Amino acid sequence: MTPSVDVKELVRARYGSIAAGAPSGCEAPASSCCADAEKTLLDAKAREMGYSAAEIAAVPEGANLGLGCGNPQAIAALKAGETVIDLGSGAGFDCLLAAAAVGPEGRVIGVDMTHEMLAKARANAARVGAKNVEFRLGEIEHLPVADQVADVIISNCVVNLVPDKAQVFREAFRVLKPGGRVAISDVVNIAPLPEDLRADPALLCGCVAGAIPAERVETLLRAARFTEIAITVKPGSREIIAAWAPGRGIETCVAAAIIEARKPHEGKAIPPAPGACCG
Repeated sequence: MTPSVDVKELVRARYGSIAAGAPSGCEAPASSCCADAEKTLLDAKAREMGYSAAEIAAVPEGANLGLGCGNPQAIAALKAGETVIDLGSGAGFDCLLAAAAVGPEGRVIGVDMTHEMLAKARANAARVGAKNVEFRLGEIEHLPVADQVADVIISNCVVNLVPDKAQVFREAFRVLKPGGRVAISDVVNIAPLPEDLRADPALLCGCVAGAIPAERVETLLRAARFTEIAITVKPGSREIIAAWAPGRGIETCVAAAIIEARKPHEGKAIPPAPGACCG
């Protein structure tokens, strides 16, 4: 297998096991104090990432898995009637919040490559009667979505997990309507990772080793023909990042960031792809 396939399978296995509840280390039933403590911890993590108490309370238990590095809802400025695509939708946390924001006339499509996460997300949507959200099996480099469908693309700490990030942004451009926007929370490199961290399989599928510098993210977005690109590194994310691998210093190399961009409106010139003839 190629290295990219190896990483993809590592990520698929890890997040499938998370959906099944493996990482918590708590084998007690949901009504136990162990499960209550787990929920309290997950809620606290979500608040650290920028979710409000009201947002956390609005989703069913099990939708918030404590994953991510920010709150894409806070930057997406979702409007009633919009269509939203969530790249790497997990157990449905952001999709369910987006579904409430866009209302019954809007639509939310969550895309995830793990069957276990999809099953969990669909069950969570059914529990709250969210009829304007659906979850599709697929990879975010090859979205199971038609051209020019979405008004907004959101994602929370998923793009860094994909070896071919350029293809992710090309797909995002394809499925967005003219004038559509990207609102992503992710991580970026702020200093080179030491070799031992870069090669650690746990960090490869743990939102660390796959991060690239903000300048490289901007280059890839421009190559995909996005405009109005803004990447804001969040220095206050050090504590969150450090908790992913305590004592290993990853917070000095990686930081959370807000990534925004727009597909040009109709009638505006779309920048040519690099290498294209402009004659």
